[in-house]
This record gives sequence, C-alpha cells and structure tokens, in this order.
Amino acid sequence: MLYSLARPLLFSLAPERAHELTLSLLKSTHKMGLMRQTVPHKPVTCMGIEFPNPVGLAAGLDKNGAYIDALADLGFGFIEIGTITPRPQSGNSHPRLFRLPKAKAIINRMGFNNEGVDKLIENVKSANFKGILGINIGKNADTPVENAVDDYLICLEKVYDYASYITVNISSPNTKNLRSLQSGDALTELLKTLKNRQLELADEFQHYVPLVLKVAPDLEQEDIQFIANQLIEYKIDGLIVTNTTLSREGVEDLPYGNEVGGLSGAPVFEKSTKCLAEFSKALDGKIPLIGVGGILSGEDAVAKREVGASLVQVYSGLIYTGPKLVQDCINAL
Repeated sequence: MLYSLARPLLFSLAPERAHELTLSLLKSTHKMGLMRQTVPHKPVTCMGIEFPNPVGLAAGLDKNGAYIDALADLGFGFIEIGTITPRPQSGNSHPRLFRLPKAKAIINRMGFNNEGVDKLIENVKSANFKGILGINIGKNADTPVENAVDDYLICLEKVYDYASYITVNISSPNTKNLRSLQSGDALTELLKTLKNRQLELADEFQHYVPLVLKVAPDLEQEDIQFIANQLIEYKIDGLIVTNTTLSREGVEDLPYGNEVGGLSGAPVFEKSTKCLAEFSKALDGKIPLIGVGGILSGEDAVAKREVGASLVQVYSGLIYTGPKLVQDCINAL
C-alpha cells in the first residue's frame, strides 16, 4: 500500500536517483523499526544451507553491502550483494539506467560501479544481519579479460569468510568481453582455478562456502551443454539462471527500448525461464539452480520452480511491484 503511493513520486525522478533515495528511505525506516515485513517460515535446504524461505534478493540492488539490515526487513530468505570488484570503480558514464514502464522493464549499463571489495567487507562486518548472505564477485573494467581470473581470486579470498555463498558473475553485458568467460578454455581455466582455491580456503577457514556461477540468458543450446558439463566436472555448487539479456524483443519500439545495456524485468521472463529449463535438463539434478529474471508475481516464481529452480531471486520486479512481491512469492511457493 505504502509503495503504491510512493511509486509515482519515485518514478518522477531519474532512475538512479530514485534507486539511491529508495535505499536511503529504507534504511531510515529500518532504524525506526517501521518496515519489518512478516513472512512465513518455509525452509529450503540447498547447497548444504538451510534457507528460511526460497525467495532471495538478486545482486545489483545493494552493490556495496551498505543496506543489508534494511533489506532484511523485507523478509528475504537470502540476500545477495555486489557485484564487487577488487578495486573501486565508478562504472559507465551517465545516464546508465532506464525505466520502460509500459513493459515493466529496466535497461541498465551500470558497469559494476562499486566501492571495492575492502569497503564491502567493512559494511558486512558492521551489519547485524545473521541470515544467508551471498556475495557476487566480478572483475575490474580495466583488467584485461585474459587476466580476469586474478580479479576473481582476489575477491574470492577476501570475501570467503564473510559469505554464505559466493557468486561468480561472468554474465553482465556491461563490462567489455566479460561474457567471453562463459565459453571455451576461458571458462575451464576460471572454474578450475576458483574451485581449487575454494577448497584451499575451506581447509584454511575450516568451513565450506559454496561457489555459484551466474550466466546470461543469451546462450545457444551448445553453450548450455558445455557450461553444464564444466559445472559438473569442477563440482561447482550452484547455478544462477539468468542475468540480463541483450535482446530487445518486445521493447524495441518503446522509449529507451534501444538503449545499450542489459534488459531485465517482465520481457526477460520467458527467455530466462526457457534457459533455466534447458540447464535443468542438461544438469539432470546434479547441481541446484536459482531462478531469476522477470519475476513480478508469485505465479512467476512458481513457474521458475516448475522448470527446476530450488530457489528464486527478484530485483526488477520490486521496482514495479514493491516489497509485497517478496511475500507473494513466498506464499505461492
């Protein structure tokens, strides 16, 4: 109810300004104890972790982990922060975030803008949150793609002891050549190197933190099969399906519909759900799946589960539907 009243005001602002204002207001209401949303306890065990419910926040909303406690008030079963890079970076030039209200969609070309992994760790350490926290890691824009594994290793090592699970983001379309890491020898080297280091860190810290890969929806069938085989071979713990799409199907004639960047929201639902179903078939239950992309209702969340997702995540749907989406998805699931 409150969000439906606030949304016209927020939508009158530039999208990135509205994003910042929303998080600031959420933090204020948390401090006043006004926002906590009561949701049912519907535990799901996945990747060896017991999640209090299967609905999570996707990475991108809280890049630096500065709003964890406030976001926890919305009732998520888990929260994923990031994408974080080894060094701070400002991301791409403005404007870089666009609403497409008629399609309930967003296009972004943010470019992993963040304050760096050390700042994120400071924020995590100062938070009171005791729930399931995913940390999403990436590479700096000025790191050559052939050296990308070095950036992922830096982030993996630094966040390991603070994360419930760690997501390797190789699927954002807004960092040059990043998606090339989804194929061939580049993917093999990345997964092999990170898996070996994960096992060393598990021994060092005496606890195991699952490693998850996040992929794009713009994959061919042979890409999906190759990635699935690599995930199985290197015993990666989970797969998030999917990130944003480069497709403009259904939005090409709308204002901002042809802006450069990744498209999220309702138009990506069908594409990401099909990709999820194909990965489910290729993986044959060997690796758990997290479904994300275009969830704007409880029915959408159920559709992800029906094709193989153990957990789901939301982000763009929150912008159009508000916090009630979390409760609707939990109830539907």
